[in-house]
Amino acid sequence: MRKQIKHILSIITILSVTFISAQKRDKDTINTGVIDVVKPYTPSISDAFKVKEIPSLEDETTAHKKDVKYNIFSFPVASTFTPAKGKAAVVEKRKPTKLFDNYATIGVGTYTTILGEVYLNHAISRNESIGGYVSHNSSQGGIDGVSFDDDFSISKVNVNYSTRLRDLSWNVEAGFKHQMYNWYGVAPSFVDTAMNDAIDEEHAFYDAYFGGDITFEDTYINSGNFFFRRFGDNQGSGENRFLVSTKIDIPIDREEISTSFKFDYLKGTFDRSYELNEELNYGNFIVSAAPTYEMKQDDLTVNVGVTAAYLRDSESKESKFYIYPNVTATYRLVNDVLIAYGGIEGGLIQNSYFDFASENPFVSPTLLVMPTDQQYNAYIGLKGKLSSNMSYNINGLYKADRNKALFKNNDITLMTDQAYSYGNSFGIAYDNVDTFGVAGEINVDVNRNFKLGVKAEYFSYSTDNEAEAWNLPDFIGALFMDYQIDEHWFTGANLFYVGERKDQFFLNDGITVASPFTVVLDSYFDANAHLGYHVNEKISVFAKANNIANNTYQRWQNFPVQSIQFLAGATFKFDF
Repeated sequence: MRKQIKHILSIITILSVTFISAQKRDKDTINTGVIDVVKPYTPSISDAFKVKEIPSLEDETTAHKKDVKYNIFSFPVASTFTPAKGKAAVVEKRKPTKLFDNYATIGVGTYTTILGEVYLNHAISRNESIGGYVSHNSSQGGIDGVSFDDDFSISKVNVNYSTRLRDLSWNVEAGFKHQMYNWYGVAPSFVDTAMNDAIDEEHAFYDAYFGGDITFEDTYINSGNFFFRRFGDNQGSGENRFLVSTKIDIPIDREEISTSFKFDYLKGTFDRSYELNEELNYGNFIVSAAPTYEMKQDDLTVNVGVTAAYLRDSESKESKFYIYPNVTATYRLVNDVLIAYGGIEGGLIQNSYFDFASENPFVSPTLLVMPTDQQYNAYIGLKGKLSSNMSYNINGLYKADRNKALFKNNDITLMTDQAYSYGNSFGIAYDNVDTFGVAGEINVDVNRNFKLGVKAEYFSYSTDNEAEAWNLPDFIGALFMDYQIDEHWFTGANLFYVGERKDQFFLNDGITVASPFTVVLDSYFDANAHLGYHVNEKISVFAKANNIANNTYQRWQNFPVQSIQFLAGATFKFDF
């Protein structure tokens, strides 16, 4: 299709040039010359003579071919050589794993934990399929030292349809999600006050969404997608978000410019702000375009581009235009062993209530929502393979975010009609934050049955207005391992380490005179492991242990986590 479009453009160009040339000849003002013929030219043709003599041969002798007669004399030759019969080398063959289209999992554990999941997929035809899943994960809680309900539940349902044709493929999906948490992290000094006020600490979220995407083959329009989400809670909050994006190749001369277009619409409301009993509305839309030109020479690849974004705030009626760099490069210094890469990018990041609640489910329904202006994110690094089964990645970064969203513990106001005002919820503080970071990662495939990975990241922050970069860790480390012991047994583990974070404590009840002060949250270590057994190709049983170190650490201020947890269950795979 792309070649046909190029041929059509070439024909149009040729016709246009021909038409312009003809117009120019019609307007030619040069006079033609006149030639007077005095005597006409009358040429004559002379006769042609052909030599008819036959040459004579005067050689003294004439050679004649002599007949040659020959015979083949064959006789047997005795031989004692006897070739040995070869034997093919035996290659160890693993029995191919049978893949199933559907599975169901169920598990139960401590803290009255229930886990259930069913995934279904059905091929309607060779090019069409339909599927879906239902999942549920809940715990009745019971954390030591917590005086309020600390149970939670997460339920999901999803259906999807996909099809693939010769020149394109597309799919659509729809789903619903329900989550329930509790603001159980009341500041220790105000537990009795909150109990006397009989606060209702439950906070539930609901999420309904619908979306789809399409991908084209051999055309200038590469792909496109859309997505709509309705998100809300049981506190009267609601948010709508609609996104449309596409990626196309724009031909210029003999080159192509890869360009991404995006439209992002957000509109939401809260019943009140944290300080005032007045409805809090927010909304905006962002239109952006990001053209990129790729240059390749030998082992060097460079992508040069920019991102242009237009922001329109629907509440303040203000508009603003942004330009960001979008440049990346890679260079193979030593084949796949040593690859240098770097870049400087930026963008206008859309924040939403859904994103905040997904990262921290203990936020209050009183948030100020606005986009983050990431002016640039500059990074440089080295990556490659030390061997066929070992890879590494080392990099450093420096980025500048304007209006970066930071989770900060809400002021303690002790309002009886606000169950989240006892130091047990979080708001959003915006500040200009510059971040410096270094990171390293190693992945090892010891063999096809054993995989190991290690990752570490260090960060340093600077802020303009806030005293600290609230709740951002200075160090993050992780280790993961997966091991297929034999045909039946398998195991794995993952370990996480999160460094210190800082938060704020501020009593602002209108009676007590106090000043905000910084609280340092201790670093924590979390180890998890699992062990499983394949009874047969359809049935597997497993056991999991989480927080093996039994640390009741605080991921967020005043919110301790469950101590060591155990879970056991089974998985059943099947086809219709």
